[in-house]
Amino acid sequence: MTATVRYMLGMVMLLVLTTASMAADKAIIVLDASGSMWGQIDGRPKLEIARESLRNVLQSMPSDLELGFMAYGHREKGNCSDIELIVPPAAATANAISMAADNLKFLGKTPLSQAVKQAAEALRYTEDKATVVLITDGLETCNADPCALGKELEASGVDFTAHVVGFGLTAEEGRQVACLADNTGGKYIQADDAKGLEDALVETVVAPAPAPEPEPAPADGPLRRAVTDSPRPGESSDAVA
Repeated sequence: MTATVRYMLGMVMLLVLTTASMAADKAIIVLDASGSMWGQIDGRPKLEIARESLRNVLQSMPSDLELGFMAYGHREKGNCSDIELIVPPAAATANAISMAADNLKFLGKTPLSQAVKQAAEALRYTEDKATVVLITDGLETCNADPCALGKELEASGVDFTAHVVGFGLTAEEGRQVACLADNTGGKYIQADDAKGLEDALVETVVAPAPAPEPEPAPADGPLRRAVTDSPRPGESSDAVA
């Protein structure tokens, strides 16, 4: 392989990596629509607070974020399969998500683990970077282990992160679902009122922590060698192959 070919291959690889790093982030909000969301905080049902918080925060979501919306427990009582991706991930979905939340009925169980898994699969987490933000006011009620799920998704995902917002949970309840976030490198955030929920959504959806900067390539890496070995003016490429 000549130095010119090596140089061109190096530039192609650099372009591919740069394009991948600039791809839009994809995320899904998973909202607990179980019957317990009729419980009140400061005299208001939690479901009303959740709807209002989503409406307020999503107006400032990043334009390049492809965001989807999933809910569970919103169609049937006692059905652990009642999970639905209502708004598929796409850009500019703020209004669609707000409308979907406004139309939810809150009446079922809490299959939070299976919902997060389905959200990860919808984001093709084994192939692409994916983030799930779970908002729950209760614990798993469908015989699943969120801690084990977190480990499974982390092990098989390309770059998977689950953030968990415990809405009105006690400290002890929070510890039982925080492991889902901890095991995927995400955040567990306790939200005790409307402001807390809005702050949590801002932190996990609107302005997530930036990814760490990649370490610079060694000075004698493949691309550097390719550039160094490229033919000088007046010199044939075969001479430096």
